[in-house]
Amino acid sequence: MLSPEDKKTLLDLARETVAAAAGGSDLPNLENPSGPLREKGAVFITLRRGEDLRGCIGHIEAHMPLWQSVRDMAAAAAVRDSRFAPVEIREIPGLRVDISVLSPLAPIRPEEIVVGTHGLFVKLDGVASGLLLPQVAVEWEWTREEFLRRTYEKAGLPPGKAGSTLHGFTVERFGG
Repeated sequence: MLSPEDKKTLLDLARETVAAAAGGSDLPNLENPSGPLREKGAVFITLRRGEDLRGCIGHIEAHMPLWQSVRDMAAAAAVRDSRFAPVEIREIPGLRVDISVLSPLAPIRPEEIVVGTHGLFVKLDGVASGLLLPQVAVEWEWTREEFLRRTYEKAGLPPGKAGSTLHGFTVERFGG
């Protein structure tokens, strides 16, 4: 669990990063991050304008300190999400930034999935993978079965594809 101060620090960093990336400036650094922010962390950054998705990119595994992962994924969500044109400076005041810090992935059986609690990651080695954050199922009011099906769909696989692996995770989500 992150402290309220850590969450504010990460949210401020993400906002500064989105502005820097949109403006073509150097990305900010975080001087003397607190202990939890120095630990490796997996994160997704979601950008929204109103109710519309504007960018969403992240890491499923922790490869770098949490603060750096937030910074790098905020920049990527702003200018490298291939589904959208890069964020422009004029859009920044209307953007909402959400940060989802992921727990480690763990194998999960379909009957163990709790909608709103678990995110899902499905993978078929060397072929395809797909991930949906837990909030996606809630926002779309999906059942467990629909959430599972949509995760496989995102990977381009039929549900229960032989040889695929299914992992669950939880998130600590905050933003504004």
